[in-house]
Amino acid sequence: MNITIRDAKTSDKSIITRLIKELAAIEGDPSAIEDDYVGQYLSNPNVGILLAESDNHVIGLLSYAIRPNLYHAGIACLIDELIVSKKMRGKQAGTALIEELLQRLHTMKCKEISVAVMPHNLEAKDFYGKHGFNSEIALLERHFTD
Repeated sequence: MNITIRDAKTSDKSIITRLIKELAAIEGDPSAIEDDYVGQYLSNPNVGILLAESDNHVIGLLSYAIRPNLYHAGIACLIDELIVSKKMRGKQAGTALIEELLQRLHTMKCKEISVAVMPHNLEAKDFYGKHGFNSEIALLERHFTD
């Protein structure tokens, strides 16, 4: 299977929304994502979305944010979401997305990359571990309601 990676465009809003809703369904936690928000997200210069394609069909995405980091005195990256459509898992799309991001971050001289994984998601922990990620911190969250 030939997989290509490219940057998302605003014309990709609906497929991005669909993939994020698929991810939310897996987690059992509904997402408020809508196409309009995807457009707003893509207009932010500090974030990006990489799309994995096979046979001209988007099969996965990786979203990330770049920010300055005081401790490391340089830029850091946070992976927000990584999802490969269910029927395309195990075909190296996730690996292609991570490798593309890591290559870009190396070029940018990024100091650190991090990702949050749900404690019960052993598959994700194993996936990231195979790509050199290790558990160093506990991420604590507080969600705000409208």
